[in-house]
Amino acid sequence: MKVNILNTRFLLASFHLVLGVLLLSGMITKIYSALIVVFGVLFIIRAKNDENQAIFWSAYMIGAEVLFRMSGGMVFHELPKYSVLLFLGVGLWVEKRRHHISVGYLIYILLLLIGIAFIDIPFDESIRKAIAFNLSGPVLLGLSAIYFYKRPISLTALLNLLFVMGLPIISMLSLLYFKTPDIENIRFGGEANFAASGGFGPNQVATILGLGVFVFAIHLVFKRRIFSFFGVDFFFLVYITYRGVLTFSRGGMLTALIALSVFIFYYVLVTKNQLKNLFKYLGLTFLFGIFLMIYTANITDGMIINRYTNKNAAGIAKNDFTTGRLDILKAELEGFFDNPYFGLGVGGSKFYRLDKLDKLAASHNEIGRLISEHGMVGVLILIILLAIPTRHILKQPFLARGFLGAFLLFWFLTINHSAMRIAFPAFIYGLSVAKITFKELEIPKVASTE
Repeated sequence: MKVNILNTRFLLASFHLVLGVLLLSGMITKIYSALIVVFGVLFIIRAKNDENQAIFWSAYMIGAEVLFRMSGGMVFHELPKYSVLLFLGVGLWVEKRRHHISVGYLIYILLLLIGIAFIDIPFDESIRKAIAFNLSGPVLLGLSAIYFYKRPISLTALLNLLFVMGLPIISMLSLLYFKTPDIENIRFGGEANFAASGGFGPNQVATILGLGVFVFAIHLVFKRRIFSFFGVDFFFLVYITYRGVLTFSRGGMLTALIALSVFIFYYVLVTKNQLKNLFKYLGLTFLFGIFLMIYTANITDGMIINRYTNKNAAGIAKNDFTTGRLDILKAELEGFFDNPYFGLGVGGSKFYRLDKLDKLAASHNEIGRLISEHGMVGVLILIILLAIPTRHILKQPFLARGFLGAFLLFWFLTINHSAMRIAFPAFIYGLSVAKITFKELEIPKVASTE
């Protein structure tokens, strides 16, 4: 049985290596992404979501979202977000099991809708697009939280979910390899690099590659194989990290490092020989990090060091570590203070910043956008989003806290550097309120789970 599982995983992972090359064709991407949606819905309905099929199809689309966008072949840009909405919604509708419904998240969705009544954007702008762009992510978060709230998920199922989520990231590596120019031909500077990101947004690419680092690292910790061999899995962990660092987009990689550190901390607490394990993981991380940074610094002529020490290409320290995001956040806070009760309305902060900064730029910080466009209602929304998972996590066993805390951090840190442009933070937030269940055989050498 174990051999069959390993063979299946190896075949799936190998298929996705080849798939990344095929998806260089936009037409193939269109067909493949559409088939995922159709077959996903059919499988969920046919099985009546009796084994949480909805979360696996959703997880796959979460991992594939940026991949599909990079290849430029989706039917429409927001297909992944609406697909995950559809998968989770259909799953809730057809399943027969009784499920906890959080009143807090129902209130959260209702509070979001208040902002629609206060929309104030230029007459030549589309109100429908403004609502869809700014609320699709937050609404998906609400549905994801409702779906996962206190839903029992076994450790085995969770690791399988992460495996499924990681498959399209393997395809992304293939696509990046063939779509990116030779590294020696790329000119690196003090900013995020589009060429090293396959010509797509470095922020989004780095965010998903950071997720890939987490997925491969978790599998190595639990001695679960993706390509059947430890050496191959470790190589892919190193290569994903390397490609993520080369994007020169810091947020995605730092977020992955912090989330993984939180998980490792709790993992060490529940295993025997805690001190030995602590030094082992810290030592490996340190050596791995030093080697990777030296190698990357060498091929980028030291520019990666400048990037992570907040210096420009000439080696001069920058005044703003956030590369302009701080100015946007300040403008959003001004919008909040000018309209403290109900805010600027959905989509209003973008045009408010145009007046203040003379620059039309979408927000990179979901918290700033939330309080700017929703006012005190947005503050209440933020309290709900932080209070419910925090209270839930603190009631869980230590190993569960490691996973759930890492998921919550992924959400919080991602929305602070990339807002909710992709579906990933909404889905990972939902996972933070799930209830992870353990069997004795699933956790090797556990001393205590509480």
